[in-house]
Amino acid sequence: MTYTCEIEERKAQDVLSVRTRASVQDLPQVMGKVYGNIAQYLGEIGEYPAGPPFAAYYNMDMQNLDIEIGFPVLKKLPDKEDIKTREIPSGKFATCLYTGPYSKIEPAYNELSKWIKDNGYEATGIVYEIYLDDPSQTPPEELKTHIMFLLK
Repeated sequence: MTYTCEIEERKAQDVLSVRTRASVQDLPQVMGKVYGNIAQYLGEIGEYPAGPPFAAYYNMDMQNLDIEIGFPVLKKLPDKEDIKTREIPSGKFATCLYTGPYSKIEPAYNELSKWIKDNGYEATGIVYEIYLDDPSQTPPEELKTHIMFLLK
């Protein structure tokens, strides 16, 4: 499969998120719990997500992923325990859209990484995934994930 890779210039985006560690096998449970906790907190304070959920990956150690899980919000909000206001930074991102099950996303990562190198860019090592569909309502082969590599 081929992917359309491109550069996106993005403004900073406030988010409400939890930064944690998990193995790749535990991601579905960890993410589900964190998204649920953040959604509950947003409801308690009368706020709403400003877009689909995301995860930021700060490393690629599949047994000990350093991840940030959250939702974009319209403004900085008060922290609550491990739920913190942070931001997705402004800057240039190399991006592509992947369609399919999360477990088969690696070829999209490989192609985007190659495209970055072939076009003279350098990634910072931080990767964002924006989940455009709800996996509880969308068949795995139809799930859309926007992959974004932050560039130096």
